Amino acid sequence: MAHVINTASTGFHFIARIRGLVEDTKQAWALNAEYKRTYAELDTLENRELADIGVRRCDIAEISRIHVYGK
Repeated sequence: MAHVINTASTGFHFIARIRGLVEDTKQAWALNAEYKRTYAELDTLENRELADIGVRRCDIAEISRIHVYGK
């Protein structure tokens, strides 16, 4: 009994991989910019304003991270 295994080579698409890397980098920069913007906006609020919305100053980084990255 003989078994035949066919494998199709998808090829090495170097340019496609580079484009994917560039797109991933652009997305990471955009997310980082959104994080910094969110952090800066919350950081400009006074302690009383933060207390009014139920946010402690020490939680600004975590809130910004969750807002942008959803984790």
